[in-house]
Amino acid sequence: MTTGASFDSTKRPLKDLLEEIHVGKTQLPDFQRGWVWDDDRIKSLLASVGVSFPIGALMTLETGGEGIRFKPRLFSGTPGSSKHSEPQTLVLDGQQRLTSLHQALRGSQAVATKDSKGKAISRWYYIDMNSAANGDGDLEDAVISVPADRQVKKFGGGIELDLSSSEREYEEEMFPVREIFAAADWRQRFNKYWEYQAEKIQLFDSFEAGVIKRFEQYQVPVIRLTRETPKEAVCLVFEKVNTGGVSLTVFELLTATFAAEDFQLRDDWSAREKRLKARYRALQGLHSDDFLQAISLLVTQARRQAAIATGRSQKDAPGIGCKRRDILKLSVLEYQSWADKVEEGLGEAAKFLHQQKIFKARDVPYRTQLVPLSAIFTDLGNEAQSDGARRKIARWYWCGVFGELYGGAIESRFAKDLPEVASYVQGAEEPVTISDANFAATRLLTLRSRNSAAYKGLYAILMREGCTDFRTGQSIEFQEFFDEEIDIHHIFPKKWCNNSQIDRKYFDSIINKTAIAARTNRQIGGSAPSEYLIRLQKRAGIEECRMDEILASHWIPARHLKVDGFWSFYEERAEALLQLIERAMERDVPRVDGAFRPDVELEDYDEGAVDWEEESELALFAVD
Repeated sequence: MTTGASFDSTKRPLKDLLEEIHVGKTQLPDFQRGWVWDDDRIKSLLASVGVSFPIGALMTLETGGEGIRFKPRLFSGTPGSSKHSEPQTLVLDGQQRLTSLHQALRGSQAVATKDSKGKAISRWYYIDMNSAANGDGDLEDAVISVPADRQVKKFGGGIELDLSSSEREYEEEMFPVREIFAAADWRQRFNKYWEYQAEKIQLFDSFEAGVIKRFEQYQVPVIRLTRETPKEAVCLVFEKVNTGGVSLTVFELLTATFAAEDFQLRDDWSAREKRLKARYRALQGLHSDDFLQAISLLVTQARRQAAIATGRSQKDAPGIGCKRRDILKLSVLEYQSWADKVEEGLGEAAKFLHQQKIFKARDVPYRTQLVPLSAIFTDLGNEAQSDGARRKIARWYWCGVFGELYGGAIESRFAKDLPEVASYVQGAEEPVTISDANFAATRLLTLRSRNSAAYKGLYAILMREGCTDFRTGQSIEFQEFFDEEIDIHHIFPKKWCNNSQIDRKYFDSIINKTAIAARTNRQIGGSAPSEYLIRLQKRAGIEECRMDEILASHWIPARHLKVDGFWSFYEERAEALLQLIERAMERDVPRVDGAFRPDVELEDYDEGAVDWEEESELALFAVD
């Protein structure tokens, strides 16, 4: 083995592996999900061992490592006495194979499995001695399973095969695989039942040589991770090998780690999640990993500050981080010290979003941005409550949204955001997120669906500006808050645009969309603006000057709608939206001459950029 390696490989007898599982020396880490193989796969697995075919390597982890403490649990089907055993080894890969083999070969009860339709069933497994000893057929055909009562019923009634007693097993010459490692005793009883007939003795001799010996001598390849293996490496290894199940999350791994110290992370988070989501609709999409990342940012910042306070240089002090490896280094005490504060910080983040007119989870531009936002509010505490602090935090937030900076691998940005935004609030220079943020004017042309953070951002900004419904005159904010049917709809309707031969790449962009009620949109229909404005004014009793005010609240130039001037409207509204974005980001957006006219090709954007949507209408948008 190479010096410093954290793993080695070997082969272990299957019999020894199953014995160690049976007595509890080998167990599972608690984060392993429990699921069973179906009946056919178990029969195939037994047949593979019976002909010495490979069944794949196992991966195990030594217990007792300083940095790795997982709560263990017994394999399903092990005896109750095993509960008192401390495991020496945990199985990371091979749970289903070993569970199936242990229950079939060492179990005292029928194997819990499922049929081809997924229905839960219980089965005992046998090998037809004559078929197996013959050697002419496939051993998989010789492996059979029978119900828990060991009787196979005929269709329409009656018993086709009865193995409900030892005598019936001997009579049918069916060997129970649960006796495979105690075959000598079963053989003695079998021979006695048949009064030591020569042909029966010969049958068992052939069966023993061709099948039983293969089970007894079967060697399983094992990759063994030593106790020196880092915790994050264990997590990564498990994800790589766990192709048959659901990927392991950092939350599940930390849950298993904390459980070893008698702290139930899942229960703690569940209670916090319930409180947060019951109170704040904007947090409905919050994930457990988001919560852990916020805690990790604050814990690692505290460690860094403590190191600097003791004389370590900025360069040598530990960094701030919330990547997987940082989260996995959290202790129970650190989690408990910060959990209440971060929960409160998330509440402040939700209130901040409410002030920005973001009320629901589906309207949050970036769920991921909640991580640094909540950590910032937690860190600043009461210092974040002043008007000046809120305006600076809002500028940072909108730069992240319109700069579209939180759509990829963003943990490194989180680590900069926490100290830099806090310092910015306290009078230091602007954070990197603000200086990095850029919005290309032509981006408006490609904002077509709610997939984009910038699209959601403009929706919120328009509500913040006080836009009102075309028909009711009520603020969109009011209607959105009370869950009325509000969504983004075309200003120049799709039908009218198609009839006017306006290219979809223009009329489908955010420039030609705004927030109105579903009922209002139905009254607009596919008519020209000059027609539907008059219709709305008449039906709702709205005077023309009032309608102009309503349209102006959406930054829509009314004069162009009244004469169906699409292109003049388009250019003027695009400029208005750019000004709104500039106001939110507090920085200039460079313009491109003629970018919003039909004679200009759209070549100024990268089709592969993060968060750029395909040109498709989502079902959530009404068809005009």
